[in-house]
Amino acid sequence: YAAVWATENTREALFDAMARRETYATTGPRMLVRFFGGWDFDEADAQTRQPAVAGYQKGVPMGGDLTNAPRGKSPTFLVAALKDPIGANLDRIQIIKVWSDARMNRPVEKIYDVALSDGRTVADDGSVKPVGTTVDLKTATYTNTIGASSLKALWTDPDFDPADSAFYYARVIEIPTPRWVVYDAFRFGVDIPKEAQKTHQERAYTSPIWYTP
Repeated sequence: YAAVWATENTREALFDAMARRETYATTGPRMLVRFFGGWDFDEADAQTRQPAVAGYQKGVPMGGDLTNAPRGKSPTFLVAALKDPIGANLDRIQIIKVWSDARMNRPVEKIYDVALSDGRTVADDGSVKPVGTTVDLKTATYTNTIGASSLKALWTDPDFDPADSAFYYARVIEIPTPRWVVYDAFRFGVDIPKEAQKTHQERAYTSPIWYTP
């Protein structure tokens, strides 16, 4: 699915939203995702029930551009996600940074886990314990006894270099759910192929926020 953050449900507003790239996509679920970047967000902005208010007042939304980094400041990102009302809970939110490193003469990508469900934290080596699974392959079902219905985070880039061009986007990941081969096996009474992947984690991706020196 493709999602558009428009000011109203009209042809003009939808095209305006697409022109400013305030859009995101999912692999199927109807998750709600907000993603803002700026220089002046604080922790209180991540605690409000309306993060978009602070997002628009203090920064730019997904699809926007950040320029002219204030001296001594790194970009801060405000991200929030709400699960599909009839879908799976959320596992985590990640922010992916891609930047042009002049010293290495190539683009570099790094993934940051910024919001985790079930009280998990990021280890010193950057790893995260898996959320687990509730999938029952025999009945092609899962339960929302793990994960979270919503996640929010305020994240500041710890590796920011104001001389490097970069872009950032958010990725929201659900808990594991059955893949289509599991549903087919249950409905039609056939065996699941041994080589088939039996579960997956649906996700959403936002338009990037660019930083230009």
